[in-house]
Amino acid sequence: MVKHIVMWKLKNNAYGNTKEENALHIKNQLEALNGNIPGLLKLEVGIDFLHSSDSADIALYAELENREALQVYQEHPLHKAIMPFVAEAREWRISVDYEL
Repeated sequence: MVKHIVMWKLKNNAYGNTKEENALHIKNQLEALNGNIPGLLKLEVGIDFLHSSDSADIALYAELENREALQVYQEHPLHKAIMPFVAEAREWRISVDYEL
């Protein structure tokens, strides 16, 4: 099994929306991938409530069958369709992928 974790710090405003509005949009779009990509076992997105100076604004946690499933997820058209919105709304991104 592969665990895929991503965190983003969002811009205060993007697409004419607040950071909070964009975080909710990203959460909804990403969680809609559940059940729609082969090998994706679980995907959840959390929005930070602490808002400390060290906090990311949004985090993704996903479980995938294996490394090949991670590649399928990364290249899947439904995932790729969300990426431009996230890229424009974010200040930075950090991720980690590991196997169990």
